[in-house]
Amino acid sequence: MRALVLGGAGAVAKEATRDLSTYSDFDEIVIAEYNVAAGEALVAELNDPRLKVIPFDANDEDAMRELFPQFDVVVNGLPYKYDYIVNKVCVEVGVNGLDLSSDDPQFALHEEAAKKGMIFVPGVGATPGTTNMMVRRAGEILDRLDSVDIYFAAFRSLAPSPGLLQTTLWEFNPEGEERQEVYFEDGKWHPAPPMSGEKVVRFHDQIGEQRVYYVPHDEANTLPLSYPTLRRAAVRGCFPPHVMDLMGALMRAGMLTTKPIRIGGREVPAIDAVRDILWDLPICKENPVWAYGLVVEVEGQRDGRRVRCTYRNQHPPQEEWGGQSAYYKNVGIPLSIGAQMIARGEVLGTGVLPPEQAFPAEPFFRELAKRGIIVQEEIVEVGPLA
Repeated sequence: MRALVLGGAGAVAKEATRDLSTYSDFDEIVIAEYNVAAGEALVAELNDPRLKVIPFDANDEDAMRELFPQFDVVVNGLPYKYDYIVNKVCVEVGVNGLDLSSDDPQFALHEEAAKKGMIFVPGVGATPGTTNMMVRRAGEILDRLDSVDIYFAAFRSLAPSPGLLQTTLWEFNPEGEERQEVYFEDGKWHPAPPMSGEKVVRFHDQIGEQRVYYVPHDEANTLPLSYPTLRRAAVRGCFPPHVMDLMGALMRAGMLTTKPIRIGGREVPAIDAVRDILWDLPICKENPVWAYGLVVEVEGQRDGRRVRCTYRNQHPPQEEWGGQSAYYKNVGIPLSIGAQMIARGEVLGTGVLPPEQAFPAEPFFRELAKRGIIVQEEIVEVGPLA
C-alpha cells in the first residue's frame, strides 16, 4: 500500500506524516511538496526508509492526474483552496483520499465516487474531524439527535502559516458569503456576523474558560444532512484572547473589508493589505500557549428520555508535545488516522462522505488515545419527553 501526502512537510501535514511514519503499515509514504528542501529535512529527521519526497505543484491539475493513480490513498494536507480540485481528480482517477476541511461542491462528486466504489472524506482534522466523530458517537448511543453545539478554542499564533492566517481573516470577514448561513435551526439557515452569539465555555486545563462566537464551519453544513432529525446545529469558536482582541479591533475599524484601498499608488483590497502586514510582523507568529480545545454537546432521545451527551478532548501539553506541535498534532493526527482507516477498509460506505458518515466512532477514538488525545464522554438524562 502506498500513501501520497500532499504538502506533507507543511505546518499541519508534517504531523500527519510523522504519525504515518510511526503508526501506519503503508509500504511507502511519499511526501509531495513544493518546498522540496522542507520535505527532505523531514525525511532526514524521521529516518524511515519508507519515506521519500517528490516535487509537487498544486496548481498543475494534469500532473495530479498522472500522479494520483500510483497510490492507494491521497492524504491532502494543502490549504483549503485546493480541496475541491484534489477531490475532483481523486474521483476522476478512482483513488481514495481525504482532506482537512470541506467545500460544499465536493459533495456534488458523491454519486460519481460511489459508482466507482471509492471513498473521499473531506474535513478530517480537529474541527471539522474529531468534532464530527464526537457527534457520531452520540448518534450511536441515542435513538434520535435533536441539537448539536460545537465549541472550539484554537490556541495558536495569529500567523503561523499563510494558510492559517488566511483562515483567521476569513472567519472574521463580515462580508463573507458564508456569514449568511452560519447555523442551522428549525429547518433553515441563519446569518450571524463575526463576534456574535457569545458564550463562555470551559475547555481542558491548558486553555480554561473562553468566550466563543458563531463561526461558519463545515460541521454545521453536513450534520443536518447526516442526522435529519436535528433541529439545531451550530459551531462557535475562538482563538487566544490577544488574537480575538486584535481581530475584533480590525473588524470594527472596517479593515477586513474586501473594498480596495490605495497604497503606494495601487489599489488592493483592505483585507489583503492587512494580511500582508500581519504576516510580516514577528509578534503574529508568537503565542504563549499552543493547544486545541474541543467541546461538543449533543441533546437527543433514548428510551423515552431526554439525554445530553457531552464530549471534551484532552491532549499532552506543549512542554511534552514540543511547543507548536501541541496545536498541529490535534489536526494532523486525525488526518493520518483517517488515511489508515481507509487503507484498512474500516469505512462505512463509498462516495464523498463527511467524517460522521465515513468512520465508526470507537476505532477512531481508540487510535486517538494511542497518541495521547483523550475524548471524555458524559451522558446525563435531562428528563422525560414532554
